[in-house]
Amino acid sequence: MLSTLAQEDIDIFESAAGTDPAVLFGAAYRSFAGPVQGYLKARGVDDPEAVTQDVFLAFYPKISEITGGLQGAKSLLFSIAHARMVDYYRRLERRPQLSPYDPHQDARTTPSAEDHAVELTGGAVALLDGLSEEHQEVLALRVVADLSIDQVAQIMGKSPGAIKQLQRRALHNLKAQTLQRNQANHE
Repeated sequence: MLSTLAQEDIDIFESAAGTDPAVLFGAAYRSFAGPVQGYLKARGVDDPEAVTQDVFLAFYPKISEITGGLQGAKSLLFSIAHARMVDYYRRLERRPQLSPYDPHQDARTTPSAEDHAVELTGGAVALLDGLSEEHQEVLALRVVADLSIDQVAQIMGKSPGAIKQLQRRALHNLKAQTLQRNQANHE
């Protein structure tokens, strides 16, 4: 059952004709800011909060063109988020390579706060690291962003059948990796 606030947001988009764009923007932000940020974080963007704000800044001028109600807004937002994520990785490729951290040359005797933070955030991102880029992308869009097969197909430029197959293979590979890790931990 939807919360009253979520139902109000759906109603705002259903009766969008003549509605103030700021009201539509507010409803879209309340509904999708968290999932957009989660998608960007799952895809490895360094500052997902800032990129989420960029997504919504790019979304605002296009509000009057939205069709399909709240689902249309969701599709547009995640299309913009996907494009911003691609731009992020393109910029990252152009940056100079930095020297990696070498723990053997670290003279500290107590664990650093950074080590502790890395241990706490290794969950879902660590699971996705063992998958191919396409498998990571399809799982991030389907599971984290909660997009439909058709929406993911549109974003990734593939057919719905190809997305279903990619998702099935990604989940199979994820399961196999998890079983392997569990067996290694119990031996």
